[in-house]
Amino acid sequence: MERAITVTVVSPKDRRLADVFRREINLLSRTAGAEVISEMVLEIRRINPAYYLTTGKLEELKREVEVLEPDVVIFGVNLKASQQRNIEDILGVKTVDYTQLILDIFARHARSLEGKMQVELAQLEYLLPRLTGKGIMLSRLGGGIGTRGPGETKLEVDRRRISDRIARLRRALKEYREHRGRSRHSRKRVGIPQISLVGYTSAGKSTLLNALTGAGQRVSEELFTTLDPLLRRIKLADGRPAVVSDTVGFIDRLPHGLIEAFKATLEEVVESDVLVFVLDGSDPDWRRKYRAVFGVLDEIGAKGKPIVTAVNKVDIAPESLIREITVVVPSPVVISALKGIGIQELLKAITEKIEPSLPYREELIPYTDAGRLAHIRSSGKVVEEVYREDGIFVKGYWP
Repeated sequence: MERAITVTVVSPKDRRLADVFRREINLLSRTAGAEVISEMVLEIRRINPAYYLTTGKLEELKREVEVLEPDVVIFGVNLKASQQRNIEDILGVKTVDYTQLILDIFARHARSLEGKMQVELAQLEYLLPRLTGKGIMLSRLGGGIGTRGPGETKLEVDRRRISDRIARLRRALKEYREHRGRSRHSRKRVGIPQISLVGYTSAGKSTLLNALTGAGQRVSEELFTTLDPLLRRIKLADGRPAVVSDTVGFIDRLPHGLIEAFKATLEEVVESDVLVFVLDGSDPDWRRKYRAVFGVLDEIGAKGKPIVTAVNKVDIAPESLIREITVVVPSPVVISALKGIGIQELLKAITEKIEPSLPYREELIPYTDAGRLAHIRSSGKVVEEVYREDGIFVKGYWP
């Protein structure tokens, strides 16, 4: 386990959020496997083009590094390649910035081939301008935070080979994207709605997916445990079938490069009929995270989608906080995904948001073809069955 100093950098206008950002960067660092030995909060009025920090704050950080001798210094901001090199020259220790830290966590949690390729693509695009061929930037090949994942073994190759690898990954991910698109088209063609669970990381999306479907998705207190999208079939409140997908958790200041790298996965959100926004009702910092999620939805082009807000963790949330949230959030459904509270009410709210997409039908099914009735029930909604001499007369909605 690497010993880390975390550095939270805030401007005077963000001073009130300093403690929030400090807690988040510490949780991210621990999720990446670091032992946080010191937490520094540095306030700067302007960004120094060479070091990001002012020279005075950099000296303060250098003294802390000399005393504690950490393995890594983790910044809660994104650094330019030149700034990171300059800081490492001054401190004499490996540094990891915000994007690199999140990528490292992604690398730990990617399970599918597509997820691993997405992580590798993001890593290579991040590291390409940082491959200077000298100094601490290349000594990081030894391992540890910021070096995990599929991209780790490719850092010694030259820029052209890295660029070729990036091109191959983009082509492969494009194929995944097209395959995903064909699957979505098939579902839409037969009138099966798609629902996506979205929300800040650790809001309880995977727990809710388990409650809705019994999917057995991994649940953890760590951040970003869901990286690969998981699609499962459910029945809506009116009996219609639907597909629900869990997605990677959003986070405040999510780097644009990561959104680009994971666009194929996030397309599941963009193409959904309804979004279920899972909001942690026990989190006093819910307002910032609420805005952060809408910021990401806006960036990926999904902000105008029909949304049902599920205020989660009512089993542990203070009543006063739940009241505060439900006054602000439009038409919320209060639930506990862990305890199964409010799940049926949530399904009703989702059903109301989905416009009826299956046509009304009437059909006489001969008794010799009775298996067709089971198929109709599984793919649509039967509202009436009349058993006659010549067969079963069925009324309802199905593809």
